Amino acid sequence: MSERSHILLIDDEKNYLLVLEALLLDAGYNVTAISDPETALAFLDESEVDVVVTDMKMPKVTGREVLERVKKNWPYIPVLIMTAFGSIESAVDVMKYGAFDYITKPFSNDELLLSVHNAAELSRAHRQYRLLQEAMEDRYGVHQIIGRSRAIRTVLEMVERAAPSRSTVLITGESGTGKELVARAIHVSSPRKDAPFISVNCMALNPGVLESELFGHEKGSFTGAVAMRRGRFEQADGGTLFLDEIAELSQDLQVKLLRVLQERCFERVGGGEEIEVDIRVVAATNKDLAAMVESGAFRDDLYYRLNVVQVPLPPLRERREDIPLLVAHFAEKLAHDNGVVVKTFSTEALNYLTGYEWPGNIRQLQNVVERCLVLVSGGVIDVESLPPEIRDEESQFKSAVDLLPVELDLADTLEKIEAALIRRALVRADLVQVKAAELLGISKSLLQYKLKKYAITGH
Repeated sequence: MSERSHILLIDDEKNYLLVLEALLLDAGYNVTAISDPETALAFLDESEVDVVVTDMKMPKVTGREVLERVKKNWPYIPVLIMTAFGSIESAVDVMKYGAFDYITKPFSNDELLLSVHNAAELSRAHRQYRLLQEAMEDRYGVHQIIGRSRAIRTVLEMVERAAPSRSTVLITGESGTGKELVARAIHVSSPRKDAPFISVNCMALNPGVLESELFGHEKGSFTGAVAMRRGRFEQADGGTLFLDEIAELSQDLQVKLLRVLQERCFERVGGGEEIEVDIRVVAATNKDLAAMVESGAFRDDLYYRLNVVQVPLPPLRERREDIPLLVAHFAEKLAHDNGVVVKTFSTEALNYLTGYEWPGNIRQLQNVVERCLVLVSGGVIDVESLPPEIRDEESQFKSAVDLLPVELDLADTLEKIEAALIRRALVRADLVQVKAAELLGISKSLLQYKLKKYAITGH
């Protein structure tokens, strides 16, 4: 076998223990044979074991007690019970409590080896699953939400508080702010982390297809339904269902989703059987659902069901101090993904990146970093290597104007733009007021007046 499983063998009959140890060693397993069950349990505290094989009738600690201890402390380790005093009642008892198998002495060598082989395969599958879960937590845990700004610290605090509950969460924010990453962080930080995380983009499918995708369908329920299909709600049973772009749901699907949230049950398309599910719903939108409720485009009862815990994600322009951290993170990650050497951004280039408005938020920043890593030949990325929209003042201005609503208060908007330009100039001038004033074409005294007017600190 490619990987030698470690078997812990427990039997108070030492001669029998030696025979079984030799049998399992010959079969290619690593074996630890211990005659005292208390010593064996202490060994489990210190060692990696794949399968426990234990006798049932032993002094001081019985095989049933060994099973109970293993299931309590190491539930992923299969336990095989063997006994010369077998009965149907005791077999049913230990199997109900979680024993992997039950063998009555005397048994054939092949019978024992087959049972141990199956237990070792199950243990290997459990170990691979645990490694996958750890990798998922490394990739999607809260520590993958990069930033030190007050805005992102608030998000992290909300995630940590909301994750242990089963309450529905509504994540709001502009496109590209990382809503799915936050949804996954909630899942992997919750008691449901070992169950599925199922994601659905409600905008990607037309209403008819989306209904079948969410609820599943019965065979023959519509043309092309050649077999029964489980929907995303069933697939997410016990875990988390992430509904992205929730504002795009049709009125009919809003009604059906409301019922699932209220009653935790639904019917497949074309079916009459009620299916119960235990799921946590996390929804996300880049639209103003409250305004959609006011206009009648979104049901108010569904909105209140979804909006139990709201996690608003700040746009990147409102957490500029996080941009250098994000750039460094993406530079390292994307260099590895693309098989290129990690490159650094010059201070001036970072200043330009920090001052940009980022209409596409983190997704756009990641794309810019990847483009620079792939196209720039040197080890340092400077301003000249940045995309035109980042370094061209006119493009930046047009980008910012395009973000503004058509209807606005002109005087208030102009003041906000002026404050934003002053903040950007300070960043690019490394917080040196004289240099910032020169960039803005105004005197230092006028700049200081504006800083006071707009309550801009950090200078």
